[in-house]
Amino acid sequence: MEYDNDRLRQRTTPTETFCWVLVAVLSPLTDSIAILRLDIPGWFLALLINGIAFPLYLLYSYLLGLPSPFRNRKPKPVLLTAAAFFFIAGLTLFIHSLLLKFDLRPAQHAYLALTIPTIYRVFGWTAVNMILAFLAFYIRKTIEQKDLLHTTRKESSFFQLRYLRAQLNPHFLFNTLNSIYSLSLQKSDRAPEVVVRLADIMRYLIYECDEESIPLEKEIDFIRNYIEIEKIRHQADIRLTVEGITTGVRIEPFLFISFIENSFKHAMDNSFNEPFIYITVKVGNGQLTLNVINSTDADLEMQAKRINGKGIAHSRSLLELLYPKSFDLDIIQTEKDESRTSQLRLRNARERLETLYPDSHTLDVILNKSSFTVSLILKTVNVC
Repeated sequence: MEYDNDRLRQRTTPTETFCWVLVAVLSPLTDSIAILRLDIPGWFLALLINGIAFPLYLLYSYLLGLPSPFRNRKPKPVLLTAAAFFFIAGLTLFIHSLLLKFDLRPAQHAYLALTIPTIYRVFGWTAVNMILAFLAFYIRKTIEQKDLLHTTRKESSFFQLRYLRAQLNPHFLFNTLNSIYSLSLQKSDRAPEVVVRLADIMRYLIYECDEESIPLEKEIDFIRNYIEIEKIRHQADIRLTVEGITTGVRIEPFLFISFIENSFKHAMDNSFNEPFIYITVKVGNGQLTLNVINSTDADLEMQAKRINGKGIAHSRSLLELLYPKSFDLDIIQTEKDESRTSQLRLRNARERLETLYPDSHTLDVILNKSSFTVSLILKTVNVC
């Protein structure tokens, strides 16, 4: 695609070009072989006549694309086609009559003579050429409509993406400021450290999140800063593990934080004496995987409501926009009391969690408490 004064200018497709080549050479070439035969000057005469009419076919195709002056658009192409047909055919016959005044060879005279067969032939080729011109117009119109639809969807996705980001960023910022406020009330000596980390986070939000994609390392640094701030506020078993080579991997900024923030919100907002949050980022085999699991005292019904919460809903919308049909979002729920009475639920949860946490000790900690697990797999990873 090319742009002319910020306006999209379409390239001519091979099929459209082929249609116009047929309009230019099909009728004179066929008539030359069938009627003029070895009369080479007559071939050029046939090409000349068709060449004079060729711009009219181009004009006809162009006028088809103009807005109709009628409220009912149906009469326009019909009237235009009829008028163009008789005008082009009449012009061709008029050119024949002019050329007949010159000294011509017998074959040329027979080709130009205004007889019934000649009139039928001119009308027939005019109809064929107009069909080809209409086909070229239809091909161009179809391509333009597809491009317009693609552009509209892209712009719609862009603004929807901006809206979702705008929903996430203030939400995260308010929570972080609340953390600093809590430390200030406690007169903690670690408050300055939190302010420094918040400055790094703000720098990330302002200068990085406006880009379409960022290096995965920056997103991980952002997550680390967030975790360190939360560690100051809460006493919990919090782990962040990064596996695989992250160099060269790019992702949408601010994609993971809502899942991680959700885990802190529900792990710390309960009566557990030993809350835990395990976060794993893994790169390998063309996939990027995020596993987030947190302890919770919520029953299965309450956990089910969290699946449709605002944070996860926004992240799911982001994923559907950015990675359509190329992501898996799996949410695993376990309940301590339920697992004792339902061996089938416990077995299913263990089988699914074993692929995420092969370490047997970690798996036992998860299954012995109520937990909420989010596993996100991006099947398509952008590499620099």
